Amino acid sequence: MPDQVQRFLFDATAVRGELVQLHQSYQEVLNRHDYPAPIERLLGELLAAAALLTATVKLDGTLTLEARGQGQVSLLMAECNTGLKGGDQLRAIARYQQQPEGETLQQLLGGGQLVITLDPYKGQRYQGIVALNQDNLAACLESYFASSEQLPSRLWLMADATAAGGLLLQQLPDDHHNKDADAWERINHLAATLSQDELLHLDQHEILHRLFHEETVRVFDPQPLSFGCTCSRERIADALASLGEADLREMLAEQGNITTQCHFCNTSYTFDSEALPDILKSKADGAPSGTTLH
Repeated sequence: MPDQVQRFLFDATAVRGELVQLHQSYQEVLNRHDYPAPIERLLGELLAAAALLTATVKLDGTLTLEARGQGQVSLLMAECNTGLKGGDQLRAIARYQQQPEGETLQQLLGGGQLVITLDPYKGQRYQGIVALNQDNLAACLESYFASSEQLPSRLWLMADATAAGGLLLQQLPDDHHNKDADAWERINHLAATLSQDELLHLDQHEILHRLFHEETVRVFDPQPLSFGCTCSRERIADALASLGEADLREMLAEQGNITTQCHFCNTSYTFDSEALPDILKSKADGAPSGTTLH
């Protein structure tokens, strides 16, 4: 089954939805790190949420979800970049201390906040913040939709060791096209019967048929998803340039070269003294600061 987001709506109602499944892209994230199983599951849910939200807001740019905790896990982060060849690209990382104990969002992060950042390629950057005060990530995101989008929304996010997935339902503003006033409650009741095994391991059209076979569901072309990292030697050089010439020369004198690693994909980049002029030139040319070194 391909990694993709499937958009759908219910004819003659004010209800729309999205269904996402991640297999290869989720495994690409896990294969680059040795995360404990509870963190893997939370990262899977966050990746699925990033894909769903990107499709929901129809963003042409980068969407970032950062769960900043006060407990054993200090950071869970997922990004979705759109408009790329072959579809949207996902990546994710986690930061934690020692071997965390616990399974749930509250046990691992101990409260904190979820930061949602929309960074369009053209236009203004937007950031929203919601408290991590619910039992799970889906409930926290529902609170975000209630306060920011002001549209009733329901989410189901699930992950195991092999796959991650999510289902989003949203009630649209009522208009003359809505011929079914009870649709929102009824469709939510049907969606709540979705099991983890169904969401993660069945074909998307089969899932929609099992849940909503008595409804008239209209599906659209799916959006493909894959793992992808935005790091490059040039972007890392731009970030190093912000340290300044004096600090860079000191690091080269002490270490012989400067080696840094992208924490998303684990790719290492090494710069020696011969590379210093090119690093400094990027700063002199006013190049953007590039990727953040997490």
